[in-house]
Amino acid sequence: MKYTALFAMLCLCLGACHKPQDDGKNETAARIGTVTITGADVQAALNLLNETDRKFAQTPLGRQNLLQILTREKLILEDAATQGLAQDKNYQILLAQHQAQLNQAQQIYAQDLLTQLWYEKQAKALEPTEKEIKTYYDKYPYEMTVKQIIVEDAQTADQVLRTLKGSPGRWRQMARQYNVAPEPLQTITFMPGEYLESLEAIAANSPSGKVQGFFKTAQGFHIIMKTNERRLPFKEAEPRIRQLLQNQKLDELLGTLKTKYEVVIYDQNK
Repeated sequence: MKYTALFAMLCLCLGACHKPQDDGKNETAARIGTVTITGADVQAALNLLNETDRKFAQTPLGRQNLLQILTREKLILEDAATQGLAQDKNYQILLAQHQAQLNQAQQIYAQDLLTQLWYEKQAKALEPTEKEIKTYYDKYPYEMTVKQIIVEDAQTADQVLRTLKGSPGRWRQMARQYNVAPEPLQTITFMPGEYLESLEAIAANSPSGKVQGFFKTAQGFHIIMKTNERRLPFKEAEPRIRQLLQNQKLDELLGTLKTKYEVVIYDQNK
């Protein structure tokens, strides 16, 4: 519960009251019928305040204002219990729904935490050596920029490819009419190893400005045109190579785990 707004209102209208002796966490700071407010309750409420209100709440007047708020809350809860509102059907439904949400959030947090710990434990094994990075750079010191059109069926891909082979200048028209690729994939820049292996191989062996295709991946039928290729300085390439080698090591490790735990996926696209 957030106390700040109500706390500020009470600060304007409440005067100083007699301060009870409640320095200890278990000592009684206030009592409402059989319900008590302890020093621990007061401290828990203090923890919910912002820094400015917390400082004021630690003064004699501020503490009394905070106790007034806590007393008011306990008074309402005591009367709600007396009226049997906890047995209200709608209350029970909403409480159960909230508990289910809390349980789900706890489960997600637990899984995320385990995943994080797993990555931390594997960090050393996944980290490429400087020699591996340099060797990769010596082999692939460049990046390519490629435009692509992805269509859903082979017949349409063949039609688009024939058109572009004869008239490369109609690329924009064909892309507007047939391309199902999301905008970020319509023009992509990558080093070898950063995108689809089949596309990278074709682009690497293709001169700039020449239409190539079509070939099939899980995304659809691709028609591509390389628009640029440049050699990268090692300083610029190094972090990208480090990341892609980490990804490759991770894929290898996950491949081993798939065999170890006998992963079988039945729901696959045909």
